[in-house]
Amino acid sequence: MRAMDHSTHHASWAMAVKATLHCLTGCAIGEILGMAIGTALLWGNVPTMVLAIVLAFVFGYSLTFFAVVRAGLSPKAAVKVALAADTVSIAVMELVDNTIIALTPGAMDAQLSDGLFWSALLGGFAVAFVITTPVNKWMIARGRGHAVAHTHH
Repeated sequence: MRAMDHSTHHASWAMAVKATLHCLTGCAIGEILGMAIGTALLWGNVPTMVLAIVLAFVFGYSLTFFAVVRAGLSPKAAVKVALAADTVSIAVMELVDNTIIALTPGAMDAQLSDGLFWSALLGGFAVAFVITTPVNKWMIARGRGHAVAHTHH
């Protein structure tokens, strides 16, 4: 794995959008699966949200991990790349999305069959995407975040 430096790299908005969509995909899979499992098991709001967040990180990291393993990295190196590439992006995405869900009246008690559940979740993802994209652009410009994964594709 190449050492990260603090020099400036080219970071287009298109690159940042692609990185954020990648992050959003993993977060969405993990969160929806976590919410479905927690709801099916009749868990309360906190354990369901914790499971959803953990699964968002697992799926977010997994997308990068498998991509860089396919590109030829060893599993050990791929774990390091996934952690470096995705941690900040997933954390920002999850913080924003879950804050919106928690602050939307009734959303925490809505069921998977309720429109309120889906509108709060999708609205949270939309706002998280808008906030996380500039974060990813800033990180890529500094050779961090998804710039680390892109050197291995």
